[in-house]
Amino acid sequence: MGKINKKSATADTVPDYVIDDLRNSIDKIDEKILGLINERLLLAKEIGKIKAKDGRKILDIAREKAIVEKLTALNKGPLAKRALNYIFSEIIAASREIQNHHSVAYLGPEATFSHIATMSYFGRSVNYMPQTTIGDIFRDVEKGSCLYGVVPVENSIEGSVNYTLDLFFESDLKICAELYHPISHDLLSKSDSISKIKAIYSHRQVFPQCRNWIQKHLPKADLIECDSTATAARRASDNPKSAAIASSMAAHIYNLHVIASKIEDVSRNTTRFLVIGKDEIKRTGVDKTSIMFVTPNTPGALYKILEPIAKSGINMVKLESRPTKHENWSYFFFVDIEGHIDDSVVSSTLKKMSTICLYLKCLGSYPMAKNTL
Repeated sequence: MGKINKKSATADTVPDYVIDDLRNSIDKIDEKILGLINERLLLAKEIGKIKAKDGRKILDIAREKAIVEKLTALNKGPLAKRALNYIFSEIIAASREIQNHHSVAYLGPEATFSHIATMSYFGRSVNYMPQTTIGDIFRDVEKGSCLYGVVPVENSIEGSVNYTLDLFFESDLKICAELYHPISHDLLSKSDSISKIKAIYSHRQVFPQCRNWIQKHLPKADLIECDSTATAARRASDNPKSAAIASSMAAHIYNLHVIASKIEDVSRNTTRFLVIGKDEIKRTGVDKTSIMFVTPNTPGALYKILEPIAKSGINMVKLESRPTKHENWSYFFFVDIEGHIDDSVVSSTLKKMSTICLYLKCLGSYPMAKNTL
C-alpha cells in the first residue's frame, strides 16, 4: 500500500478542480475581453474613415485624455491606476493605428530614454523612427515623413535643452502634448561583477548625474563618452570588462546584466518631453499654452510685455530666454502659461502682448501633463 500524502489529505487543501474552474472562468473572460477590444477597433476604424473624409486629424489628444480620466474615476479596483493607464494607452494606440498607419520620430537609437518616453505616450502599436538629432525630428515631421515627433525640452537637473528651443524659432510646428518621464540610471555589463569593470560608457550628461556612485564603487574606471546611453550599452556588449550607464530596457536589448540599479545621485531626475506636430489641439479645461516673443530694445520692455499676464491673473509657469542669433544681444523669450488659446482671458492677454512685442508666436495649446515626481 502506498503512503498517503498528508498535505493533500488535510482539510485545508483546495482540490485541483476548484483552481481549474477558476481558470476556466478567467479563460472565458479573456475571450470576452478579446472580442470587445476587436469590436472597439472596428468602431475606431469607422471613425477613421469619417475623419479621413472630413479631413480631420487622427490624433485627438483631448479625447484620449478624457477617456483615461473617465475610466480612472470609474475604477474601483483592484486594478491599479498605473496598470489601467498602461492597458488603455495600448488599446487607444491600437485604435489610432487602425485608423491610419503613422510614424513617430524620436531621438534614437532604440532604448534611449527618449525612446522609452515616446513608447510610454504612444504605446507600442506605432511605427517608431529613430533620428540622430533633434533637428532631424523637426524636419521629418515638417516633411510629413512622420506624423509626430517627440523631443526633450528640459531636465530637472540639467535645465533646458536649448537646441529644441532654438528650433521652434525657425519651425511652424505646434506643440501637441507634453509628458514628464523619470530618468533612472542602471549599470549594465556582460560581466556579473563590479570588480571586473575597467571602463564605463555613457552619455556625457549622465556621468555628472552618477558622480557619487562612481567615486564610491568604480573610482579608477575610465569614463568614455558616447552620443547616447543606447550606444553606450551596445559598446559595453562588445567588451566584457566594461559597463554602460543606461536604462534597464537597454539591458534586455543588448543582452547585458543589470549589476547595479538606480545609481543616480538625485532620485527625482525628470525630463520633460514635447510632442510636436501640425495639429491644433482642442481645449480640455486643464491646459497649458506656450508662446515665444521678441522684445524691443527699450528700457522696461520685458516688464511691459509680461504685465498683461500678471493683470489677467494667468499663472506663468516658465520663462526662458535665448539669443536670436540674427543680431548681437537680441533675445527671444519662451513663456508657458496655464490655460488654452481658446480661453477668452488667454486670447485677449496675448493680443495685448502682441501690440508691444516685435514678434510673438503661439507654439501651441495642449493638455497639461502631471509631473508625478
